[in-house]
Amino acid sequence: MATTTTDIRRNERNRPKFLRDLIIIRLINAWWIATFFQPDEFFQSLEPAWRLAFGPNSGAWLTWEWQYQLRSSLHPFLFSGGYVAADWISKLLPAGNMLRSAVVIGSPKVLQAIIAGLGDWYSWQLAVKIFGPDSNTSFFVLFLQLFSPWQWYCSTRTFSNSLETTLTVMALYYWPWRMFKAAALTKENPKQANPLGNIWDLRASLCLAAFAVVLRPTNILIWATTAIMAFTRVSLKGSSPLTWSAIALLAREALLCGSLVLAMSAVSDYLYFGFWTFPPYNWLNFNISKSLAVFYGRNPWHYYLSQGIPLLCTTSLPFALYGLYKPATSSTNESNILRVLSYTVFTTVGALSLISHKEVRFIYPLLPILNITAAPAAASFFTSPPARTSKSANPRPRLCNKPYLLAALGVNLVLAGYLSFLHQPAPLNVLSYLRKEYERIHRTSVQLAHKTHQPPQTHEELFALFLMPCHSTPWRSHLYYPGLDAYALTCEPPLDTQPDTPARDNYRDEADRFYDDPVGFLTDELFTPQRRIDIPLPRYIVGFEGVEPWLLKFLETERGKTLGIKLRLVWSGFNGFFNEDWRRSGRMLVWDTGLYDNAPAPKHPP
Repeated sequence: MATTTTDIRRNERNRPKFLRDLIIIRLINAWWIATFFQPDEFFQSLEPAWRLAFGPNSGAWLTWEWQYQLRSSLHPFLFSGGYVAADWISKLLPAGNMLRSAVVIGSPKVLQAIIAGLGDWYSWQLAVKIFGPDSNTSFFVLFLQLFSPWQWYCSTRTFSNSLETTLTVMALYYWPWRMFKAAALTKENPKQANPLGNIWDLRASLCLAAFAVVLRPTNILIWATTAIMAFTRVSLKGSSPLTWSAIALLAREALLCGSLVLAMSAVSDYLYFGFWTFPPYNWLNFNISKSLAVFYGRNPWHYYLSQGIPLLCTTSLPFALYGLYKPATSSTNESNILRVLSYTVFTTVGALSLISHKEVRFIYPLLPILNITAAPAAASFFTSPPARTSKSANPRPRLCNKPYLLAALGVNLVLAGYLSFLHQPAPLNVLSYLRKEYERIHRTSVQLAHKTHQPPQTHEELFALFLMPCHSTPWRSHLYYPGLDAYALTCEPPLDTQPDTPARDNYRDEADRFYDDPVGFLTDELFTPQRRIDIPLPRYIVGFEGVEPWLLKFLETERGKTLGIKLRLVWSGFNGFFNEDWRRSGRMLVWDTGLYDNAPAPKHPP
């Protein structure tokens, strides 16, 4: 479709309004996500951010990756600023107001919603750059972004992959795609126009790409593919090779932008870790020497083909596959750009398929690319050209194949709704219950002190013990109160063992040992007089319903009877209709141990 000056001006005028609307949609999205997906959402971003914002004694749980400097601190620094600002705002509210905790706990949702909205907007604007501002295909890219179940489920979660996805599509938007266009040389203009375009757009692209690579080193696969295509022009039609001056300029800017981002990352890591270090190198060296990725699971080589891409695309999968195979475009220029984008998908999926441990979110940055490659076929299938007899100055395509469109939308909405509200909501709900109980106990303590004219009494205690697979719930980012002390079973990998050794093969972490022999673990490790795990007796015990028989059996043992625990169920939370991990199946339960019924409140009142 031809692009007119009026179309371009209309797009420029509407940009701020559309960006605002997209951010509002993602804010609603963020607040509607009431389920738990994976621990990295909290433990690889919010826990270190909490420590940055509130200090080393704030109770944040830092996993082993942070202790070995394997992750960039840039991501936590982003959310730590949000925590500091939210904490300042919360203190404007009256003491004891429950909104105080809600403001701080909700601040990452606001930041991530903005990041997600930017990802949607830049995906659409990249499509506008490729297909034109008034193109039906550009609209379908935005449509696929907004109605993607995966995008709805993950874009507002605080994964590093979510930020990586937004950084990647922003960098792709500013990338000089004109270098892949078919050359149009004439006698009057025998020289090729500047293929790199605006130098500041190029710098923005390179800086954003460098941030994405520092954040997630595997992102280099996308940019290595794009760079190779820029230099070789393999399978591109009518595209002239870059001149040596253009190659030199591109190399110079890449070096400058990469050095700037690396310097910022190095300073950030120095401020966080207290010494100079380089997490991308540490990550690569550690994975090669320790081979710990398989400790978190192995997947077949075809995982991304059989599960990853289908889960990312859902109902747009047929259009995405067709677009990858044969770009349905109206011009050579569009075809060249889509071919480059398709090759980034092939390279990334192919390379990551060689790694044993695979997760769908590792290829999440490919989703905007897949939507762009799918859009031409989807637009062609669901719409038809406007009638020739139309008297409108700007006739719109007509909608067709409505039953298929409604069916696809229905499937996407059902998936998004189930994942947002019904699949594993208990991990978030149980922490809300514990916070409210903590607040209630302190209010009671303050009221009693007011009546007796005595200061509120506090004491040290373990407020909650989580007997479940490690990282089954968020931690300090949702526990909030420093005095709400809790303990959960750990699952640190065998860092002191070598690959393919009996010590590695036979290693069992805390959670494994509990599920191997629940009564024995409680007797010999957790509640033995010479405790291997040195913690006080808890006020509450939290677990999935499958652990209840084991707890009752332990309390009938000689050691269990000496503890004086009288279990009383005080909370039960629905956790979905199924779970891939049998240890997390069923409802999540909270039992009061009865040990603190008449005790003072825990330390550090809110």
